[in-house]
Amino acid sequence: MISRGSISGAYPTKRLGDVVEFLDSMRRPVTESDRRAGPYPYYGANGQQGTIDDFIFDEPLVLLAEDGGHFGTPNRGIAYRISGKTWVNNHAHVLRPKANMDLAFLCRLLENYDVTPFVTGTTRGKLTQAGASEILVPVPPLAEQRRIAELLDKADALRAKRRAAVAQLHTLTQSIFLDMFGDPILNMRGWPKKKLSTLGTVDRGVSKHRPRNAPELLGGPYPFVQTGDVANCDGSIREFTSTYSEAGLRQSRIWPAGTLCITIAANIAKTGILMFDACFPDSVVGFRSDDPATIEFVRTWLSFLQASLENRAPESAQKNINLEILRGLSVPTPDVELRRHFARRVAVVERLKAPHRASLIELNSLFASLQHRAFRGEL
Repeated sequence: MISRGSISGAYPTKRLGDVVEFLDSMRRPVTESDRRAGPYPYYGANGQQGTIDDFIFDEPLVLLAEDGGHFGTPNRGIAYRISGKTWVNNHAHVLRPKANMDLAFLCRLLENYDVTPFVTGTTRGKLTQAGASEILVPVPPLAEQRRIAELLDKADALRAKRRAAVAQLHTLTQSIFLDMFGDPILNMRGWPKKKLSTLGTVDRGVSKHRPRNAPELLGGPYPFVQTGDVANCDGSIREFTSTYSEAGLRQSRIWPAGTLCITIAANIAKTGILMFDACFPDSVVGFRSDDPATIEFVRTWLSFLQASLENRAPESAQKNINLEILRGLSVPTPDVELRRHFARRVAVVERLKAPHRASLIELNSLFASLQHRAFRGEL
């Protein structure tokens, strides 16, 4: 995480508004129902949101989240590069670097910047153009900017390769499922179907207090898993970005390790199994079963349905599906012994993932260290 405090006096500093042009007046939002798929990427606060049949921009640019970004957890990224023919909606600032600022360097600086001092709003934080303009950025000579950006790009490429290895093993689980049970949508093998609610309990998480991010709720000893933690896991939730205090716990509840978390807002039907006891909000549903093999079976089965469930979700302020949709899903249900055999095969895959996960943790730590040193003039 980069902050004002992690930027030393080794380089001169300027306001972001002095080193970039904001092209926000050119961006245009299009509702999903009105957007026609096409050859051009359609971008929002957190990356590509789909495709579109027209474009607004046609040059290398940096996008910085305006609202709906990961402002509380900037390590997940709040800025990214785009190039070519693209369309950007009104949830991301569009930045064109001026002559004294290298685009790659700018993006590396902003992607994990702690912008919370500049964010307004409570339920949905917003980084206004006026606020973003005040972000303090170091401005080394251009040659130094390019050297730093190249170094960070190389380090990030190593992380990407490790993530790709984990992702390949993750898809192996789906391949095992297809081999054992066939296509879960067509169900050509005729497995009997049962409602998800009959295979275990399906209940929403609890977050009664408003606003959800009130300071007194956070910062204690109780892991607080949010939709992004679920969406960015690889089937097993091993990390969390927030914690609850005693006050936070009183307005929530603790779910035991082994619970299947299913997102129902923003990220739809993303899943992960808790590896530790944790709280989560009402934008996440917990599925519990007396048989752990059933939980793993349901998790993998839902991975095949994720796209269709997301398409069924109505889009207002953000997409969401309700609890009854999940409870009423018809699950092809092979014999329990087959499900347990499947879970044993998945466990083998998880053991293969372990060294890749450990390596990725080390690479993430190295990358964070390089970032801090780079923007303090220590590389």
